[in-house]
This record gives sequence, C-alpha cells and structure tokens, in this order.
Amino acid sequence: MIGAGRSRSARGAGAQLRTEILDAARELLARTGHADAVSIRDISKRVGVSAPSIYRHFADKDALIDAVVAQVFEDLDAAMRAATDPTASPTTRLQQQGLAYVRFAREHPEQYRLATTPTIVGGAVDQVLSSGAFQHFSQTVQECMDAGVMTPGDPLPIVLDLWAAAHGIASLLIAKPYIPWGDTDAAANRVLRAACIGHVVVDMIGSDPAPDEAADWLSELRHRL
Repeated sequence: MIGAGRSRSARGAGAQLRTEILDAARELLARTGHADAVSIRDISKRVGVSAPSIYRHFADKDALIDAVVAQVFEDLDAAMRAATDPTASPTTRLQQQGLAYVRFAREHPEQYRLATTPTIVGGAVDQVLSSGAFQHFSQTVQECMDAGVMTPGDPLPIVLDLWAAAHGIASLLIAKPYIPWGDTDAAANRVLRAACIGHVVVDMIGSDPAPDEAADWLSELRHRL
C-alpha cells in the first residue's frame, strides 16, 4: 500500500495508478464480502491518493466496482480451461465447463452477485463473459452439433439454456446454503448433467415434445433394450 502524501505520478503513470486503484478495490471487496462495505474513502487511503484522483479514472463507485468485478471474471476463462479435459467428448466437456462456472461463482459470491445484478445495458462484466465463458460454451455446443449429438443450427439458444441451468444452481447454492443439498458439487453436477442430456434426448425425439411424449418415447426405448 502506498501511504498518504503520495507524490504526483510521473508522466505516463496514469495506467499504473488505475491498476493500483483496481487492486485496492478488489482486495477490499474480497475482504469485506460486500460492495456496500467498500468506500471511495477507504480505497483512496489504501492507495494514498485523494478521492478526486480516483474519479479521474472512474466516473463513480459503481463504475469502479464494475471494473473490479470484470477483472475478477477474467479469471473464469482460465478456470474453465483448467477444468476441461480436451480428450473428453463435447457433451462431457459442456458439463465440465458448467461445473467450473458454478465453482467459480461459489468462490466469488459477492462478485458473482454483482455480475448478475439486473442492468438496463451491458457493462464491462458482460463483455468479459461474452468473450470468455460464452465463447467456451458456444464452441463446445458447436462441436456437439458437428459430432451429430445435437441438431445443427444456431448454438446461442442452447448456450443460454445451459447458462440458465448453471446460473440457477450457482445462485441457489450461494443464497440458500442451509438447504440440505448434500454434496454441493454432486448437486450442481446433477443439474448440469440433466441440462446437457436433456438437449441431446430432445433432439433425438425431434420437434418439441411435451413431457408425456418424451416419457412415452423413453419408455418405448427401454422396452426395446
């Protein structure tokens, strides 16, 4: 931490100060666990600059917190890569990527809450997600289509379905830890497995089957086996 009375940054050092501000805000958010507990005053003391110096880099606290959360979510890309077995089938890799997403959310609960808070327009976090996690999901769904496991077409609807499943279980595990989930990884795995397999089965049945139609189709398949 740079103490109070910090000297004026040298020419060209503005990027370095911005990095120090982001680092301080990121550390405070991680330590306090809630954005409301992070103040511009605390950040300015930690960095050793005045509040106006921070506002030259960020319009307000919300913009700073958004940048911090976006920075945290840049690590999600690496987490998904590390959790994915390149030798596994595309459907298995979809499940692995979904589990990596859920684990990351649970390891960064406040950042995840902020990242998924309702907004009118997309922000820095959305840009990071669309260029990272969404790209992983989209590429793997496309590979499922190329392999004939899923019907060829626009991967986006399937990506959004799988994201909804991953987001749903991640949010519940964070918000309702007292529910008797049992093994939380196993609970997340069940949800994501059902989402992945569900798409494959629906494509095999064809059209847009109602639950009873799908059940009848599976029952007939069991009798044939």
